[in-house]
Amino acid sequence: MPDSVPKPGHFSTGEPPPGSQPLTLKTAEPVGLGKARPVAYDDSSVRRKARPLPTDPGTESDYNGPPIAPLTTGAPYPPLTGTRRPGGPRPSGWHSNPSRSGAQFSAEPPPLKPPRRHSRPIIAGLAVLVVVMLTGATIGGFKLVDSYGLQRPLSQPSIKKSEAPIPVPPDPTVTVTVQGVPDMVRLQQNKIYAAGAVVSVSCKEPAIKPNSQSTILRYYQALLPCLNNAWAPIVKKAGYDFRSPKVKLQTSQVTDDEDCTGESDTAYYCSADESINISWKEDLKYYKAEPQAARVWMLDTMAHEYGHHVQQMTEMITASFSREGWTKSKAMKLEWARRRELQATCFGAAFLGANKQSLGLSGEKLKTWQWEAQHSGDEYNPEKIRDHGSRKSNWAWSGPAFTSANPKDCNTFSAAAAKVS
Repeated sequence: MPDSVPKPGHFSTGEPPPGSQPLTLKTAEPVGLGKARPVAYDDSSVRRKARPLPTDPGTESDYNGPPIAPLTTGAPYPPLTGTRRPGGPRPSGWHSNPSRSGAQFSAEPPPLKPPRRHSRPIIAGLAVLVVVMLTGATIGGFKLVDSYGLQRPLSQPSIKKSEAPIPVPPDPTVTVTVQGVPDMVRLQQNKIYAAGAVVSVSCKEPAIKPNSQSTILRYYQALLPCLNNAWAPIVKKAGYDFRSPKVKLQTSQVTDDEDCTGESDTAYYCSADESINISWKEDLKYYKAEPQAARVWMLDTMAHEYGHHVQQMTEMITASFSREGWTKSKAMKLEWARRRELQATCFGAAFLGANKQSLGLSGEKLKTWQWEAQHSGDEYNPEKIRDHGSRKSNWAWSGPAFTSANPKDCNTFSAAAAKVS
């Protein structure tokens, strides 16, 4: 091999080979490289011999290659230290052992890089930050959902009028048991008896001449606020809800919206719709004959029928009808009816006694009321039905209640049978 050819691992000295001509620049053409000269690659003086490949036998390379193939004779593998073999450069002839059938590299994978360790304060801080972010996101979500409630009704699902709303099932975990009050406890130990006297509300008799159907109705309707104001505090103090009744003209015909009917010449109270039904024809006839007596009678009638409404609000009217319905004796049924009617008369007298001054129940008007109370009873019933009490029993309950103006004197359900005859 000529001496000018570089050895493997050496660089050329820079001297041109013998027989070659160096390239020179012409000074007359400082801005150009001069005319190009053709160079033939087949010129033997220009050709270079290629460097020997590292894979040639007997050569060594500065580059590391795959490890040596395992020996075919069953000899043990060379020991490993980490991921590198001990020693310097090794032969790169990794294809020299054609009988190799296993993996070209070590069967054991290199150890993983140990995870980066963080200090405990940093980890705790990150955990707290994550919790705060999640809490904030949750609160924000609930606020967003709430914002689409009543404030944004258009966002709610619409329900057509023809579609019935989906019923909300009751909570199966909540069970409320209310112990019922026995009828006799409701009737004999009602708290209305201990609520105190009826309130004096300084109501005056309406200045309306009841000389026609419309004026008679207006007369009774004008009395209604006085009775409401007088009884409302007592009913509420007894622990019951107060409701004002209706006042309307009576009818003897049963209609779809009318559950109660009464005698054509007698006012009555209907518990089905809590209404006081007025017999205006009899009132008009009486007013034309005796104006002052008719007005006193109308006061007493309204007070009596309102007494039934007090029984309705305190649930005594329901309890009394219950007792009347359970008994099979006709005589006992009439007795339950008398106890109920006499108590309503007593409640009415208590109201009149509490407001006697403002209503003008003094002098001749008071005597008129007393005479009418003493002459009201089953004896004057053409059919002789004993369901409202005798004239003696009516006055026995009306007189004391008018004087005391207190419902405590109206416990007819605890009285002896002789007092409710």
